[in-house]
Amino acid sequence: QVQLVESGGGLVQAGGSLRLSCAASGSGFSDNVLGWYRQVLGKQREFIASITSTYSTNYADSVKARFTISRDNAKNTVFLQMNSLKPEDTAVYYCMTVVVTSQINDYWGQGTQVTVSS
Repeated sequence: QVQLVESGGGLVQAGGSLRLSCAASGSGFSDNVLGWYRQVLGKQREFIASITSTYSTNYADSVKARFTISRDNAKNTVFLQMNSLKPEDTAVYYCMTVVVTSQINDYWGQGTQVTVSS
């Protein structure tokens, strides 16, 4: 079983920065792909970024060049550095991981609110 706990959300002015963290419990962290999604109330959850076990990254076009995903396997933590924030980045941000054993399971954190004021 994997548990994910996000932190680092808050209120920031447009143009500012925030760094989200997601701490994971459970074994095999370094082998798993990790990702960040966000969701605005009433809308579908949206992919933001992912990072594989070999540190290959992928970003949504809407955040490319502004957001950076990274991981620290020694601390079982994934980060999302968010720069040049815009009001449209306002959402609840979730981290997730996919664990592949005899089956494929995805796990999600509880989310952290990011609010960007104009």
